[in-house]
Amino acid sequence: MKTGNKKNDKKDQNGFGKDRRRKHHHYLVTIAYADGEKFGRVYTDKDKADRFAERQRRSPVVKSARVSQVS
Repeated sequence: MKTGNKKNDKKDQNGFGKDRRRKHHHYLVTIAYADGEKFGRVYTDKDKADRFAERQRRSPVVKSARVSQVS
């Protein structure tokens, strides 16, 4: 006999399923500079990650800035 709520059995709307530990994703912003250096920063908010990447792209020494979801 199964004892549980139907509400708890279905997947959560945020995409993490029944995992109650994490409630957010992580976004890695990778900046490549013209001199070959690379820099990375992790954000939990996609909007902040996008704004940071866009701000870095305006710099003349930045070759590329990309945002990727890591978890």
